[in-house]
Parts: sequence; C-alpha cells; structure tokens
Amino acid sequence: GTDQIGRDILSRLIYGARNTMGIALLTTILSFFIGGVLGLVAAIDRRYLDQVLGRAMDVLMAIPQLIFALMLLTIFGTSIPTLIIVIATLDATRIFRVTRAVSLNVVVLDYFEAARLRGERMFWLCIREILPNIMAPLMAEFGLRFCFVFLMIAALSFLGLGIQPPTADWGSMVRENAKWITYVPYFPFPDAMYYALKPLLPAGCIALLTIAVNFIVDWFLHETSGLRDV
Repeated sequence: GTDQIGRDILSRLIYGARNTMGIALLTTILSFFIGGVLGLVAAIDRRYLDQVLGRAMDVLMAIPQLIFALMLLTIFGTSIPTLIIVIATLDATRIFRVTRAVSLNVVVLDYFEAARLRGERMFWLCIREILPNIMAPLMAEFGLRFCFVFLMIAALSFLGLGIQPPTADWGSMVRENAKWITYVPYFPFPDAMYYALKPLLPAGCIALLTIAVNFIVDWFLHETSGLRDV
C-alpha cells in the first residue's frame, strides 16, 4: 500500500534499509576507530594518559546517551554527517572500556614485554601484538554495538531528530504512520489490518534485524571460543 501522502511503503522499506543500516554501519566503524585507538593507547600507557582518558569517558558515560544525543543534535543540527559524528563519539566511550579491558590481559604477558623491551613503537605494539589477540571479543562487540547504534538512529528518527524527510528511514516511517493505529478499532477487519500494518512493517523490520544480528554474534562467539556441541 501507500503511506499518508501516497508513497509506496515497500519501496520506502527497501530504500530505508539501505539508509538506516548504511548509516548505522558507518557510525559503528567510526566509533570503533575512535574508542579502539584510545583504548589501546590507554592500555599501553598506564600513567597519566590512562587516567585522563578514563575520567573523561566516565563523565561522558554518566550522561544518558539518548538525552545527550538529543541535546547535541538540537545544537548542531540534524544532518547525516552530524548524526554520525555525534552517535559515534558517544558510543566510543563504551568501546573504549571494552578495548582497554581486553587489552590489559595482553599487555601483562611475556611476549608483549619482550616486544616493548626490543624498543618497538606504540603503533607496532597495537597492530602486531595486541590486536590479533583481541579480535574475537572486539568483533562480537562490533555486532552488539551495531544493534545499539541502529536502534538509537531509529529512536532519534522516531523522535524527529534523526534522518530527516524525505529520506526514507525505518524509524521515521514508524512515526509517520503511527497515527493509523489509533483509527484501527473503527475500521472493519480487512481495512483495520491494512492500516495497522503500515507502522508495524518498519517496526517489525527493526526488530528482525536486531534479532538476526544478535544470532550472528552468538554464532561467531561460539565458533571463536573453541567450544563445540557434543
């Protein structure tokens, strides 16, 4: 069917998938780059830099993420580049914590100390000594953070501060068609189902994608953990 101004819902669902998932993927990659680099540096340099970064991340994590994002988007605007930068910066605090935690288990091992005593630079230590040994938990975290970023973008679009019309987006599609749910009890059954499906279809796509990514993350953790079903 069509939405409230006659646009095809199926076409907007398809284009909305490209926009929503593409922006969520770019945001997750950027947040992992920011949080991952800072987490590796903090794990290697356990002196002042670790303390400064840790306290700064604590301050950012103390503020509710959605409220902070709403405030920043209200100040700086709701363009797509601004949306990506704001969400990536806020989400990088969680990735910093995870990267730092798993890296601390590596920097205390003998081969890392040997590489440091050889005089290897920090870039070499991060790329060749730490990253290959923490890729499994980071990849699992990447899938989980993608789900959280995807849901945050959909929530911001539903509130009117995410991806702006006329760009198709699942969150904004739910908001634009949500009013039809109010009129469903006043329609006969076939018409009621028709109007109820307008907001439920994009909402169902959001739920299905989130569940599917979580299943993939669980499978990846099972494969990389070395455990096998008996």
